[in-house]
Amino acid sequence: MATLVEPPNGIRQRGKHYYSMWQTLFEVDTKYVPIKPIGKGAYGVVCSSINRETNEKVAIKKINNVFENSIDALRTLRELKLLKHIRHENVIALKDVMMPIHRTSFKDVYFVYELMDTDLHHIIKSSQPLSSDHCKYFLFQLLRGLKYLHSANILHRDLKPGNLLVNANCDLKICDFGLARTSGGRGQFMTEYVVTRWYRAPELLLCCDNYGTSIDVWSVGCIFAEILGRKPIFPGTECLNQLKLIINVLGSQNEPDLAFIDNPKARKYIQSLPLSRGTHLSRLYPQADPLAIDLLQRMLVFDPTKRISVSESLQHPYMSELYDPRSDPLAQVPISLDIDENMGEPMIREMMWNEMLRYHPEAVQMLHYHPEGAYVHA
Repeated sequence: MATLVEPPNGIRQRGKHYYSMWQTLFEVDTKYVPIKPIGKGAYGVVCSSINRETNEKVAIKKINNVFENSIDALRTLRELKLLKHIRHENVIALKDVMMPIHRTSFKDVYFVYELMDTDLHHIIKSSQPLSSDHCKYFLFQLLRGLKYLHSANILHRDLKPGNLLVNANCDLKICDFGLARTSGGRGQFMTEYVVTRWYRAPELLLCCDNYGTSIDVWSVGCIFAEILGRKPIFPGTECLNQLKLIINVLGSQNEPDLAFIDNPKARKYIQSLPLSRGTHLSRLYPQADPLAIDLLQRMLVFDPTKRISVSESLQHPYMSELYDPRSDPLAQVPISLDIDENMGEPMIREMMWNEMLRYHPEAVQMLHYHPEGAYVHA
């Protein structure tokens, strides 16, 4: 549980109070009362909390020492800039970002999200039975949220069960946009590490420089297979092993299906693998609806140019009971996220501060009286 503690060095900042959870100190706005820690990762700790002003339960994510390395700092800035634009019931909502006390020296960032009960990874690992309707509804919501993101020009690039939050009533929301990109950036982002390996599309494993929304569709296929089979379909130990596992299931690829590989060494490696007839997905998932297998086969296609799109997936017969194009909102405008990946810490910090101010209009006025850059709560 969350324990109320004295502030570090005995100095209590106005408008803040202090809690300890899992050996982590939370310095939070007094309107939030933390309840208990609910998750931990490389970024820091997440706790559930009550907003006393609205009586609403929320999740607070503390990102520790955000400027310790530039990758974490850029991830945090990217999520801040993207989530302010996103409004969809199958994508997590960022409700607040707490203002730090000091503009030029803050180290930690606190995001406040709507609170969800669990994530799909925990559900898949659990002994809780999943009906075919459960599988279909989870997939439907994932595709629906992803269609919205793609319509906004956003590639998520790190879809996996742990990044899909779920409520007790089976509502699903996509989260974690630290690796997301908009496809109108400066061009260099397409080459960097993306996507947890087990969910990584062949074109990423083969170091293709130019990829698009189909990488997210491949990840959705891997997640769908994992829901059906209650275990990962391609649990590779490293990159080359990952490719072998994929070929073992999909079978050896014909020459035309390798045309998208722009790296000659990568193409040669695929051609050197032992001949495989593949395994039909209906043998891997004998209990699954034949329409589910058909859709899964269209997602897990080696050649990204032949992979089904998100929109086509929603129109597939497997989705016909759930999908209604009339209640399928798209983004109002494509989002541009033109962030210079080579920015230094002072510029990233300043951009983060400006994004935080969007959630605190009252602070903008207050800063006129504190030109040194310290934000003091009323």
